[in-house]
Amino acid sequence: MSAVQLRPCPLQIVLSGRTSMRAKIIISICIVVTIFIAYEPLRHNGFVIYDDQNYITENPHITGGITQDSIIWAFTKSHAANWHPLTWLGHIIDYQIFGLNPLGYHLVSLLLHIANSLLVFWLFSRMTGAVWASTFIAAVFALHPLQVESVAWAAEQKTVLSGLLWSLTIAAYFRYTKSPGFGRYVPVFLVYCLCILTKPIVVTVPLTLLLLDYWPLGRVNFQQKESTVKLIIEKIPLFILSAFLSVMTLAAQKQGGAVATLENIPLNDRIGNMFISYMRYIGKLVWPSKLAVFYPPLPENLPKIIAITCALSFVIILVLCIYIIPRRKYITTGWLWYIGTLFPTIGLVQAGAQSMANRYMYIPMLGLLIIFVWTVKDFAAKRPRLSAVLAMAVLLPMILLTQAQVKYWQNGTTLFDYTLKVTENNPIAENCYGIALFDAGRGDEAVQRLSRLVNEFPLYSDARNNLSQFLLKQGKPDRAIECFNELIKQKQDSAQVYYNLAAALSMQKKYDDAVNNLAKSLKLEPEYPGVQRQMGFALLASGKADQAVSHLNQALRTEPNNPDIYVNLGTAYTQLGQYRPAVQNWSRALEIQPDSSDVLNNLAWVLAVSGDSSIRNGGKAVELAERACELTKYNNAGFLDTLAVAYAAAGRFSDAITTAQRAINLAKTHGQDNMAGEIQTRLELYKANQAYIQK
Repeated sequence: MSAVQLRPCPLQIVLSGRTSMRAKIIISICIVVTIFIAYEPLRHNGFVIYDDQNYITENPHITGGITQDSIIWAFTKSHAANWHPLTWLGHIIDYQIFGLNPLGYHLVSLLLHIANSLLVFWLFSRMTGAVWASTFIAAVFALHPLQVESVAWAAEQKTVLSGLLWSLTIAAYFRYTKSPGFGRYVPVFLVYCLCILTKPIVVTVPLTLLLLDYWPLGRVNFQQKESTVKLIIEKIPLFILSAFLSVMTLAAQKQGGAVATLENIPLNDRIGNMFISYMRYIGKLVWPSKLAVFYPPLPENLPKIIAITCALSFVIILVLCIYIIPRRKYITTGWLWYIGTLFPTIGLVQAGAQSMANRYMYIPMLGLLIIFVWTVKDFAAKRPRLSAVLAMAVLLPMILLTQAQVKYWQNGTTLFDYTLKVTENNPIAENCYGIALFDAGRGDEAVQRLSRLVNEFPLYSDARNNLSQFLLKQGKPDRAIECFNELIKQKQDSAQVYYNLAAALSMQKKYDDAVNNLAKSLKLEPEYPGVQRQMGFALLASGKADQAVSHLNQALRTEPNNPDIYVNLGTAYTQLGQYRPAVQNWSRALEIQPDSSDVLNNLAWVLAVSGDSSIRNGGKAVELAERACELTKYNNAGFLDTLAVAYAAAGRFSDAITTAQRAINLAKTHGQDNMAGEIQTRLELYKANQAYIQK
């Protein structure tokens, strides 16, 4: 009997170094499956109050869907202190497909992360030939809890999108290096053109390609300076794109007020934070605990020895990399990859108030993983099974940690409750938690927390502004006005503050004061959302219908489907005696909101009593008035009066008499004696077979 030969399983082939395409496909499938397992809680997550409104849910350019205007806006305007057109287009397409269903946005981000993880595996396995090492790098990249922020945060879809185009740029470049030529360079340039439209961090791509030239591609030869210079020259077009992106980013961030000046954060503090953050990020990679969505600035009283120690460690590692260049090139590439790709967000040019952010490690972590994985590979080359066991010991806990981290992103309250537990002295997280509580229907708790926060940080204008708005929504205009006036006193007089102050004054029926504050809002920001609408409402309430018409018509340019604007326009035109445009605007309001009983009643009244025969339409008036009465269950004396007037206009005088008598009885029951008297006067006309015509 001949011996049976057993075929090795794909894992054995991988561990032995003889990797087939089938094995690589199996590895890829395993990566995909484990990502889905790790991110399974994502299906329960919604939007959060941190940037998701600004980027998606309350951004009219996104929620307007795919239009010519939205596409032009994406490419020509900076928003949220950023210029990234492709990111905006991605959100617009998401909205076109999913509306405001958060599951769709999360699924897109997850699929992009899966694609990035697979690209990391295939790129490193192709460039280095080390399939096991590439598998581990891709797996850690895919499953590390640090990545959750980039995947589970809908507004941060730009990170995974930029990661995809980053990887595709490297893939195009790797293809180019196999046979350099213009035809193969064009795809590199074009893909990077798309890449710079996603996120500013991709500005470092050309430097990353130079590092890959050094290792693992082996294109750098320091003994031949001409060849090295040639490698730099070939990337000049890419450096030009990076320079363009840098200029656009700085302009957008300055315009959005996101760049801190040296007066706000001195250079010494920035340098200290830079070295400390480089070391803290390494710590988060090695021991991923207390991963917060917002890390507050380092305390001012932090001992300088900490920054000095981190700086010395940084320099020592850099010197060691240079020293071991001939033997371990991957260490040099990995360390320079890490510090280079993280440099734009390390804080020397401070954008935002955070000291660091997990999302900034999405690409930089690969540099540290290169160092770790290839070091282990060199020292454990003869013990592949042991390496596999150790890899599983690292990856399995990561799956559980990532699942737990994803759950914290379920909503704003879970996210910021957790953030406050893992950080200290974090007023921004406190403020966001207050917003999340209010949105969750826990208004009293939100006001209580924000009141404490304002007392502790009296100059924190965002918290005071939010407290003011919550008090306003709770119907407490007096306290809200105090807060708004304090903001103005602190010279935090933004368009939003004056807008909200006007709303509070309107609640107190101080319409002239409201108009004055809305004028200040318009002066500061002519296109502030809703200010034209509110100006029109306030002017109409103060008896200035002619001025109200002008502002309300301007409001329609940005809010063409807002029924309240059409309703108030109809009222304004009625006060001006212009019934035809009043009818047109109320009719449009009904198209948008068919069951608005007040609008049905108003329109029915004008159609029934107008002295203009071209407007008067008794039959239509009856139809509208009956619908208004049905919606109010025939329990509104004013609506019954309109129905009686409509019946008379249609020549149905017996119905008009019966309905008018019913309206009189109902008005008297509710103590509306004046109304009952007016209806009685009209009733006498119906008894004489005469319709009521308003002069």
